[in-house]
Amino acid sequence: MARCRLLLFLAALSSIFGLLHASAGDADPIYSACVDQCEKTGCVGDECSQHCNFTSGGIPVDGPWYLQEPLYLRWKQWDCLSDCRYHCMLAREKERKKVGLKPVKYHGKWPFQRVNGIQEPVSVALSALNLAMQFHGWVSFFIFVNYKLPFKPNRKPFYEYTGLWHIYAIFAMNSWFWSVVFHSRDVNLTEKLDYSSAVALLGFSLILAVLRVFSVTDEAARVMVSAPLVAFVTTHILYLNCYQLDYGLNMKVCLGMGILQLILWAVWAGVTRHPSRWKLWVVVIGGALAALLEIYDFPPYRGFVDAHALWHATTIPLTYLWWSFVRDDSEFRTTTLIKKAK
Repeated sequence: MARCRLLLFLAALSSIFGLLHASAGDADPIYSACVDQCEKTGCVGDECSQHCNFTSGGIPVDGPWYLQEPLYLRWKQWDCLSDCRYHCMLAREKERKKVGLKPVKYHGKWPFQRVNGIQEPVSVALSALNLAMQFHGWVSFFIFVNYKLPFKPNRKPFYEYTGLWHIYAIFAMNSWFWSVVFHSRDVNLTEKLDYSSAVALLGFSLILAVLRVFSVTDEAARVMVSAPLVAFVTTHILYLNCYQLDYGLNMKVCLGMGILQLILWAVWAGVTRHPSRWKLWVVVIGGALAALLEIYDFPPYRGFVDAHALWHATTIPLTYLWWSFVRDDSEFRTTTLIKKAK
């Protein structure tokens, strides 16, 4: 009997915690009833889901092959439940808007409008532009270092950080690629890949900031500086993927690494005589202001543009300026080393 009471107590406790962590939208009984009804009928008003038991014409979806969803769209894993949640969310938000209520989150997400099955189309487009900008910056840096700057007698570039910037470009493009995928369709796998790649990029960016700001050029010293940071970032990524995807902890870790490297670059820009330090100042100040968009959250305008999408927009010009600074830095260091060699 005591064991039964204990089980009932734990069940009640878990339900209380579930309510505490639920979003206002999915805790709405009208929304919940809509989802339950949709899963039975496959429709919300005039909107019917092809992923449920029936199409809008009442034909079973598991019938002939030509009634099924195309293979190139199935990777998004839309199913009956996700479609019902989406259409019930839109229907409920229309009702709330009529009575003057503000949008609320559903299952931790703002109510976004899909476009051709893409969950957050504006964020996808802006992430793709960031990916293209990172690729453009990397290619321009590669061409500049290898074809416009002089080499050492051993055919290696004078700029000691060339290899590190190549690695940085790989991390950056990988991060923005998974951002495109994640904002196209938010599932457990794409979420973990997006978060993990972002943490890896921030971690390597911090390593690169430490090495450049303190002019660490000796290979042994680089390993000693990088090893603790690599261990920390790897442990955090493993924690997110293998133990718990803790959003609060991950936000603190990312903000911590981001703020630390902004401080390093800002202090260095203030004391160095680098000819392109103004570009660094713009990136640092712009990056700090853009980070506020990640902290200040607001519902998407017309169901498309939210604070996170605006953050994606601000990083596009900052990325262009950042790679411009990297090219200038390679030229500045090369010129300085050649003068010293003479």
